[in-house]
Amino acid sequence: MEFHIAMSRFPRPPLQALARQLQETRRRSDAARDSFVRETFVLPREAARSKAREWLQLYPKAAYWSSVESWRLLPDGAVEFTMRRLPSAD
Repeated sequence: MEFHIAMSRFPRPPLQALARQLQETRRRSDAARDSFVRETFVLPREAARSKAREWLQLYPKAAYWSSVESWRLLPDGAVEFTMRRLPSAD
């Protein structure tokens, strides 16, 4: 109990600064763990389908772990999508 009382005498660190520091540390560690190459496109629907097929033919899933990581339809009918792959096949 004494330890808890002694600790309460110290001022608390500012939470915003602490949250910002934690977020930066997590961002750096995530980038170091993830070696995928990503490319984002915004294309009309048919062009988006063609680009995704082209990407998957150029970088086969078996060798590069290629995939459509995310996609969404935009209000104008275009598709925004992100393709990801490993940088090289060993």
